[in-house]
Amino acid sequence: MKNIYIKLLGLFSFILLFAACEYEGIDPITPVDPGADAADPEVTISSPIEGTTINVLEEVSSVNIKFEVQDDIEIANIEVAVDGNTVATMNEFLDYRIVKDEVVFDNVTNGDHTVTVTATDINGNTTAKTVNFSKEPPYTPKYDALGEYTYMPFDGAYIDLMTLTEADVVGDPGFTNDSFLGTAAYKGATDSYLTLPFDGSVGQEFTASFWYKFNPEPDRAGILVVGPEDTANPNAQNDRSSGFRLFRELVQGVPTIKLSIGTGDADGEWNNGGSIEAYEGEWMHVAFTITTSETNIYFNGQLVNKNDLVKPIDWTGAKFMSIMSGAPRFTGWNHRSDLSAMDELRIFDQALTQGEIQTLINASAETLYMPFDGAYKDLASNRDVTVVGEPGFAGESVVGSDAYAGAAESYLTLPADGLTSQEISGTFWYKLNAEPNRAGILVIAPEDTENPDSQNLRTSGFRLFREADGAKQRIKLHVGNSIEDNWNNGGLVDPAVDEWVHVAFTIAGNESKIYLDGELVSTASISGDGISWENANLLSIMSGAPRFTGWDHLSDRSFMDELRLYNKELTQDEIQAMLD
Repeated sequence: MKNIYIKLLGLFSFILLFAACEYEGIDPITPVDPGADAADPEVTISSPIEGTTINVLEEVSSVNIKFEVQDDIEIANIEVAVDGNTVATMNEFLDYRIVKDEVVFDNVTNGDHTVTVTATDINGNTTAKTVNFSKEPPYTPKYDALGEYTYMPFDGAYIDLMTLTEADVVGDPGFTNDSFLGTAAYKGATDSYLTLPFDGSVGQEFTASFWYKFNPEPDRAGILVVGPEDTANPNAQNDRSSGFRLFRELVQGVPTIKLSIGTGDADGEWNNGGSIEAYEGEWMHVAFTITTSETNIYFNGQLVNKNDLVKPIDWTGAKFMSIMSGAPRFTGWNHRSDLSAMDELRIFDQALTQGEIQTLINASAETLYMPFDGAYKDLASNRDVTVVGEPGFAGESVVGSDAYAGAAESYLTLPADGLTSQEISGTFWYKLNAEPNRAGILVIAPEDTENPDSQNLRTSGFRLFREADGAKQRIKLHVGNSIEDNWNNGGLVDPAVDEWVHVAFTIAGNESKIYLDGELVSTASISGDGISWENANLLSIMSGAPRFTGWDHLSDRSFMDELRLYNKELTQDEIQAMLD
């Protein structure tokens, strides 16, 4: 036994000796004095970034707050606040010098908001960082002064943006990319339609307005219908004593839009409307107004028929509006689903004048509007805007509070969906900076996959750009028609003047035009079938990049204000009116 103890002791001694040898070459741990706490904590907020705007359908949404805090000694406490109210407090950390974390705040309402992250170190030094963000409704009423009551743009959703109410869908309607405005339009289908709550609270005087692409099949259909349930005829609903019925049918073989108004009597009142035969396959604007004493139907802003009312409209039994069908409340004469297309449906709670309806028509042609008043936002359709580089704001403007200021390797891009049509116009105010001596201004072009580092595929879309012409700069336009180059040599702008210039261009049919300060400076022909939009799916603003760089038309360092695009050819009178 004694020998066993001796052997075990020897083994233990050997292990200790071996361990000592193993760690002999390693320096011992020496405490280091971290020194005095000389600096305040550093706070960085990476989300939301300054000026972020949240656009979602929900009235209340969330924001993901991401931040980083660093301190030279030790972080003691971190506090996260939204609009001055603390939403999270932290005082235990895995790493006491560097903390990366995030907090989800899920009670963001419409309006302006702040996020503040406050960090305190163990010596009481405190740093607070604040960023501003906002939540906006998906739509800000564009015609508030006209009593905008309902707005359905049909851009991929069946929703009233005024109330954020989704329509009930019956059958299988669809969307068409062949829209009048925006990215899509309603496309009718057999036994298909929408219903939207509509109880008559709009009042006894109101207006309905929409764009309509007529499909003659079937030969009769309901378009907009609000009516009571016909309990006496459940399989052939036709109670016309209240509400209204806008529909179409053949009159002596001619397709005609008509209006029935329920005034409490069995048959109500009638407005026999007008023929739509000439508009087959084309977008037309349809509007009707109802007052306490008359009804009016307009096509493309022109009055086609007026009818007096003995009594005002009655809303008894009205609960919903059928869109693009007479079903389920107006089927007795077989006015069922309309296979036509509809876009930009609006209801107003007042009877608009003919001039106001014409204003709607003109404004409906506006596909993009960027005022650059401190934000890079498209107010026409809420498109996603991508910011490349570091553009800025000018601190001056022609209209509003600010303007776009170009910078090297900086520009904006937007998807071109909803911007391309066989007629297109663009207008903006421009203060020229001639350095560099050439630049892209507005470009919608296809990707040049064969030349990724020197993009210059000009087969479709357009390129508005400038380049030196002596001491001045010439604004030019190129239009792609899939066949050959089509150039418009534009006009000259003198950078020495250093004043705002109004620039406009139009492309329509086989012709392009460029205007400077409302004066036509150049007209050029476009061969073939006019502009092609094949694969031209990206708009660049204030640069040729990324789709038009082969000739070095890169970022423009000039100022731009009040950028607008239209899906029509503006007249010179309309352009000159913008100068005022």
